[in-house]
Amino acid sequence: MQAKTFLQSVLGASLMAAGCLGAQAAEAVFYDPSNAASKSGKTVGYELYGTIGCPGKGLLDAPCPKPMDSDGDGVVDAKDKCPTTPAGRKVNAEGCELDGDGDGVVDALDKCPTTPAGRKVNAEGCELDSDGDGVVDALDKCPTVYAQTADGCPPAAAPAPKILTLEGVNFDNNEAILRLDAYPALDRAAASLKEWGDVKVEVAGHTDDRSTDEYNLELSQRRAEAVRAYLIGKGISADRLTAKGYGESKPIADNDTEEGRFKNRRVELSPVK
Repeated sequence: MQAKTFLQSVLGASLMAAGCLGAQAAEAVFYDPSNAASKSGKTVGYELYGTIGCPGKGLLDAPCPKPMDSDGDGVVDAKDKCPTTPAGRKVNAEGCELDGDGDGVVDALDKCPTTPAGRKVNAEGCELDSDGDGVVDALDKCPTVYAQTADGCPPAAAPAPKILTLEGVNFDNNEAILRLDAYPALDRAAASLKEWGDVKVEVAGHTDDRSTDEYNLELSQRRAEAVRAYLIGKGISADRLTAKGYGESKPIADNDTEEGRFKNRRVELSPVK
């Protein structure tokens, strides 16, 4: 019994030194002291070390089992912080997938693998573009406005003139019906209003000095309303346009001539401050 205990302690120390104690202890065999080559018929004392074929020798020579690497990424489970990495993915020393740009999306799934540090990205690793104008939020000065410009903001609206005289928009005497030759000028005016942005505009109607002041005031109002309705039909928001008649109070030409009176029967557009 003492020989058996001694050999087990020797084997145990050797196995621990080899790093295989846990694996081999489960498969170890009990020592059999019988030995026909010994004078005593058993292996005892110094003969224990000189016996050829000692049962302990086989245990010491047994190979250690290979450490487990469950996901096959080359990092053993004991050191793998990401033990379920999909097959074929590149990993770091800790067994976790590479993320070259540090945006939180691994390289294998990152469609934009060189995103600058600190930028917000989507599930594909690409920078956010909230308004979809092609300018990423980090560089977009107007991230909620669609504008395909260098800074992501719409071009500055064209400055509105003090007064836009509608050349060619005149009326027959005592009439508030638009003449056919006024349409081109009104179409150009609608385009200009769109360039002004959201500026509110007064549509001002005028008359010559024939008839009474009261009548001319009412006639000029109808002329302003006619132009306002046309511009609304061309896509100008109604809440931007206010019609107002000024009668004969603001002539731009001599009312003593037919040509002058014709010029005075006009409509003008004025930005409202």
